[in-house]
Amino acid sequence: MQPTQSLAGHTPGSQRNVLRGAIFIMATSSIGPAFLTQTSLFTEKYLASFAFAILISLLIDIGAQLNIWRVITVANLRGQDVANRVLPGIGHLISAFIVLGGIAFNIGNIGGAGLAMNVIFGIPPILGSLIAAVLIIAIFMLRNAKRIMDGLMQLFGLVMLCMIGYAMLQSNPPLQDVLLRSIQPDDPLILLLPIVTLVGGTVGGYISFSGGHRLVEAGITGVENVGVVTRAAVTGILTTGVVRICLFLAALGVVSQGLTLDPSNPAASVFAHAMGTVGYKVFGVVLLAASLSSVIGAAYTSVSFMYSLHPSIRTHNQRVVIAFIACSTLIYSLVGQPVKVLVVAGALNALVLPLALGCILWAAKKPSIVGNDYRHPDWMLAFGVLAIVATAVGVGLSFNALLQFWQS
Repeated sequence: MQPTQSLAGHTPGSQRNVLRGAIFIMATSSIGPAFLTQTSLFTEKYLASFAFAILISLLIDIGAQLNIWRVITVANLRGQDVANRVLPGIGHLISAFIVLGGIAFNIGNIGGAGLAMNVIFGIPPILGSLIAAVLIIAIFMLRNAKRIMDGLMQLFGLVMLCMIGYAMLQSNPPLQDVLLRSIQPDDPLILLLPIVTLVGGTVGGYISFSGGHRLVEAGITGVENVGVVTRAAVTGILTTGVVRICLFLAALGVVSQGLTLDPSNPAASVFAHAMGTVGYKVFGVVLLAASLSSVIGAAYTSVSFMYSLHPSIRTHNQRVVIAFIACSTLIYSLVGQPVKVLVVAGALNALVLPLALGCILWAAKKPSIVGNDYRHPDWMLAFGVLAIVATAVGVGLSFNALLQFWQS
């Protein structure tokens, strides 16, 4: 008997694996070393009111990701190709920003993997980074690398969720105060910056396109698949949200006891305070999973934005991914993390979401791109516009800070 076929010629089992892979490549790409540090610091500063920022940012994130995933899968085009259909050449500009930002972020992710290796095994961070890079490159040298990547991203996501969730339970956070402040924060206006920052960190740059590009590559496209794509997009954002909420509650439980976080490594001190001496090792495992998944997600998605430059890039995509990871590792090993270059690249990458999402929203109403049978919901467009406004504010803030930083 032949196996039952489902979406894009997949069997039900392989289809579910691709969908889960798309969900987790997006979710785990956003949960990197910066995610851990950022969430811990914001919790210490804003306490229970930070729950309001998380809630609002989640709603904006869902709006942004729904627009992007639905349009690119209905059109059966990657993000840069949709942008080029809207305005010739703009897709190549977006690709350049994403590749530049992807290399910069991967330098930090490789550094995070080295630090995690140091925490877990006591080996020098540089050596740990090289070992992590070799392991990831070895995966992409395999013939079934994409399927293995889907499985690994799911594994990394579950590891982070379970360990951060356990730290949350151990820290005994004040849940009643959190529920109250999630709808009645002390001062909503001062939460604008963390809201914008969270949106940029969750769906900014390459992240919002990572899972969508995986679905396009797997052939889960067209109007007939809008339902499963919609559910996958929402699930991806909610997965990231659950992990962030767990880390927020773990950190809040710690600081609510009058304890302070180490400013040099706030996330590590959350685990150490919540779980004792073993907590530092647990943090190392979480950091390793976050770093490795972010390296894979950044490399895979950045290279997918290069496909439109030359057909050979898509033909030899695994080799290009390996070169991308090797380049990031080499830069980190030779010169460390050049702070000003990383900040500039990150600021340029902040342009990606408002620019790319603007093209997506424009394309959503063009039958020549999405077809005559697809009707994009107006409420979804409104959410997309809200996401553009939020990230545009973030771009303004980041470039103002960037100018001050560069002159310092």
